[in-house]
Amino acid sequence: MDVQQAVRDAARAVLEHGGPEAHTDPRTVVDAMEQALQLGATHEDIRVEMARQRTQ
Repeated sequence: MDVQQAVRDAARAVLEHGGPEAHTDPRTVVDAMEQALQLGATHEDIRVEMARQRTQ
């Protein structure tokens, strides 16, 4: 998996989780974020991708 795909996956996982309502297992979010960060993404990269996905 490349960094861009990991960022897209992490952003999707965060958005699907739904914040305090916790629609998904929080471990899924943590795992996706961890993978993206280990591949060299930053929190800012993921934030920007989340914003992009929200407007689609």
